[in-house]
Amino acid sequence: MRHLLLGITALFACLSTAAAAPLNVGSKRFTESYILGEIVRETLQAQGVEAVHRQGLGNTGILEQALASGAVDVYPEYTGTIVRELLKRPQSDVNPSLAELNEWLAPRGLKAAVPLGFNNTYALAMLESRAAELGIVRISDLSKPAAQALRLGLSHEFLERGDGWPALKAAYRLPLAAPNGLDHGLAYDAISAGRVDLIDIYATDAKVGRYKLRVLQDDRGFFPKYDAVLLMRAAVDVRPLARLEGRITAEKMIAMNAEVELDGQSFAAVAQRFVAGALPAAPGAARQGFLARLFAPDLARLAGQHLMLVFGSLFIAIVVGVPLGIAAWRWPRSSAWVLGVVAVLQTVPSLALLAFLIALMGSIGLAPALIALFLYALLPIVRNTHAGLIGVPAGLSSAALSLGLTPRQSLRTVQLPLALPTLMAGVKTAAVINVGTATLAAFIGAGGFGERIVAGLAVNDTDAMLAGAVPAAVLALVVQAVFEFIERKLLRQSQDAS
Repeated sequence: MRHLLLGITALFACLSTAAAAPLNVGSKRFTESYILGEIVRETLQAQGVEAVHRQGLGNTGILEQALASGAVDVYPEYTGTIVRELLKRPQSDVNPSLAELNEWLAPRGLKAAVPLGFNNTYALAMLESRAAELGIVRISDLSKPAAQALRLGLSHEFLERGDGWPALKAAYRLPLAAPNGLDHGLAYDAISAGRVDLIDIYATDAKVGRYKLRVLQDDRGFFPKYDAVLLMRAAVDVRPLARLEGRITAEKMIAMNAEVELDGQSFAAVAQRFVAGALPAAPGAARQGFLARLFAPDLARLAGQHLMLVFGSLFIAIVVGVPLGIAAWRWPRSSAWVLGVVAVLQTVPSLALLAFLIALMGSIGLAPALIALFLYALLPIVRNTHAGLIGVPAGLSSAALSLGLTPRQSLRTVQLPLALPTLMAGVKTAAVINVGTATLAAFIGAGGFGERIVAGLAVNDTDAMLAGAVPAAVLALVVQAVFEFIERKLLRQSQDAS
């Protein structure tokens, strides 16, 4: 099993790197990164460079791996994040020049270029009314006894980063306990509703003013400068992107974030207007409704990617799972081990498995997503193949052997045909499960309907999330109906044969 998995891993790694592709632009899973990724893509295409945007790829670690593997060529990043999180430089190297930064990045085959023109630092914020009530103005005020009952709603990445909560807590000697993580896109509504009291924010977030938040003063200068730059592989030609240097002020970035988060504009539309030098759209103008988002031009592309993920992984699971089920039936002593191993694989959390496969394969995108889905599809196929064969009456097997058939011929012409309805029920279960699980593949750039869900989550946009969830649910129902039809037909044929 181990050798088979490594072989499949190597095959998909080769497939994922063999095909020639345009320049890949990446982005993280928050509004500003989506917009900047689209601006980079639009700028490249305006200069005649073919580019695609692999959006919403998760945290810095995933994008670092994507750059190393060549799955992403360039993405918007911040100098403070590069220094603290990627390079793990000491506190003394807090605000290096671009030349110093590139000297440190060179051994990794990377470079930072095209300073965009704004600083988007981390900060902590509270509702103005709550902060005034407790007398909290600075981060150091969080050590006051009155602040000990505060409920924290910090983003998952901020809780883990080298320049995030653990280091901030140590620098300020804060007695507050670490909270559970909260997605950045949901944090503003959570603090507005009073479910949390303190959140981490970005300085260019559009919702700070709208939600009447007090940004706490970093009175000990903990946070470095987070100047927006483009982080890229060393071989990438900077010239087509040079026109972006210094063009995005903090005010412009806040305005573009507001167009998406407050006015309902798409990332692509905001980026296109910026690159074309057009004026921002009027607030609320051309806001897309649910149906417009559902039947957007990317529907066919996302559907094709989702189907590839589901049925590509299902095919591999059938090729591997059916022989495993047969082996467990043929050699009963092995059944507990075979079924036990595939059952354990089913219990591994999806994102943890994806992260493990990214590290194992050294790439993101289709290959690790297919392998993860293949592993999740194994259990119902192996189990139902084994159960179907066990359910074949022993008398029929004996009769086949008494007629002169070999065990292999008996398996092919008697046992498997009779076990086929049960086997197909397992295939149906695996297919339906994978339709839902495949939405998580968007976190590592494999596309599918999860791309809409992840983007909607980034801006807390219910319509955008539903535009991805609804077609995924419809696809699951269609897949189930098709397999149930095949299952009934096979069952009738089995009954007729017996």
